[in-house]
Amino acid sequence: MSEKWLFNTQVIHSEQIPCEKTGAISQPIVPAVAYSFPDAAAAVDVVTGKKEGTYYGRYGNPTTRTLEKKIAHLETAEEALGVSSGMAAISIALLAFLGQDDHVLVTKDVYGGTHKFLTSLAPRFGITYDFVDFNDFTALEEAIQENTKAIYIETPSNPSLTLIDIEAVANIAKSHNIPVIIDNTFMSPYLQRPLELGADVVVHSATKYLNGHGDVIAGFICGNKEMIDHMRFNLMGDLGQSLNAWESFLILRGLKTLGLRMKQHCQNAQAIAEFLENHPQVKNVYYPGLASHPQHHLAKRQMDGMGGIVAFEVKGGVEAGKKFISELNLAMISFSLGDPETLVQHPASMTHSSIPEDSLADFGISKGLIRLSSGLEDKEDIIADLDQALQTLIDFASE
Repeated sequence: MSEKWLFNTQVIHSEQIPCEKTGAISQPIVPAVAYSFPDAAAAVDVVTGKKEGTYYGRYGNPTTRTLEKKIAHLETAEEALGVSSGMAAISIALLAFLGQDDHVLVTKDVYGGTHKFLTSLAPRFGITYDFVDFNDFTALEEAIQENTKAIYIETPSNPSLTLIDIEAVANIAKSHNIPVIIDNTFMSPYLQRPLELGADVVVHSATKYLNGHGDVIAGFICGNKEMIDHMRFNLMGDLGQSLNAWESFLILRGLKTLGLRMKQHCQNAQAIAEFLENHPQVKNVYYPGLASHPQHHLAKRQMDGMGGIVAFEVKGGVEAGKKFISELNLAMISFSLGDPETLVQHPASMTHSSIPEDSLADFGISKGLIRLSSGLEDKEDIIADLDQALQTLIDFASE
């Protein structure tokens, strides 16, 4: 029956039933580390994977297991793995395919944490990488090497909201037998399901929209069962990146309103982007929902909504941008996104500070770019706050 349910019904009911013992509708929190077995054979069956179950907290717990099944269902994946952060999901997904002397291709405009992992930690494992414009399919083909073992993209990208044609990239990758990993954090499965478009692995920072309330740090990896089992038992468990039961419970609770929240985030972001595009103090606006976005038609084809993130530049450069975000009253300066509150930040000095200043342009980031995560407040109040802050910039010279 769940296959016939629409998204908002699935996100509430899929993989969850009332507790058999108590009848409780909310998922029980099981924080146990150790689990007992009736006999040695039963223990061996669980440890070897012959029988599903939990045997040690570092490899998961029943609360997290329910959540993993729900995330897998929403992403139309065979299996999912819950881990301790979005960066844990990214690093595990990459290390599952990459080892000594292997090479990975990465989209040019990528999350700063991913950039830092690739430039600082990956070389210590003997892993090499190249940042490529994935909208140039010829360049992508030419960048593939004999030892290229993975392709990693974000779409829309963080923070410049560049889109990549998932199906086209997946087709190129498949012709070379290379797996495609996609960070779907900005979209959530409500707006985009990369596996249906040919991707092999999806990663999420569940800290953002999946939980949606700014009180959890977690990550997810989705893919086929063999792949996810390998990540669970040979990477996540050994690196100690497990997700605890309490945070899994909070995400299960937050997920129930994912569709409602994403709809509001999208509506607010669209209104904000349209307001900014017509404001005299704003130089550029980047939002897939605007007809002026160069990949607006691609967005309509592969996404079910345009997302809650808006990137823009104010006239007057970096100093004007800093003054603008400092003058906001409702919106708050923060490194995160996807919360009920509207959050703004300056990527060049905050989330992407690991990228050298003289290389920012190569990653599609101007020094004056501002990223705004539209919250769930009334859009009129958000826009009024943005307007009053923009009015303080009239003394800055136009660029």
